Amino acid sequence: QLQLVESGGGLVQPGGSLRLSCAASGFTLDNYVMCWFRQAPGKEREGVSCISKGGDTTNYADSVKGRFTISRDNAKNTLYLQMNSLKPEDTAAYYCASRDVRYGAPVRTSSDYPYWGQGTQVTVSS
Repeated sequence: QLQLVESGGGLVQPGGSLRLSCAASGFTLDNYVMCWFRQAPGKEREGVSCISKGGDTTNYADSVKGRFTISRDNAKNTLYLQMNSLKPEDTAAYYCASRDVRYGAPVRTSSDYPYWGQGTQVTVSS
């Protein structure tokens, strides 16, 4: 059974850093495009960043560009999101999602991704 489990969320002060992880089980990441999405209360789910199966192609939402870095370790079957210079507006539940690489390039459209983790909460507050 394909499963994604996020970890690494928590409470951090503005300007701080967190590293999120998404561990996959029941399948190998090698043939999957991976993304991070987030959703704040009362807001639509937002595509934060996506990465190609080999890690050579990435994209970011303008709101996180230059502060967040997506990466993957296919040998460890794990996706990461390094978040630096965090702002209160980054507060949200963060989800990892995946889809088979056969269905195209990594795009930040949530409806394109059939597999999701349960989410990890990130709260940026002083």
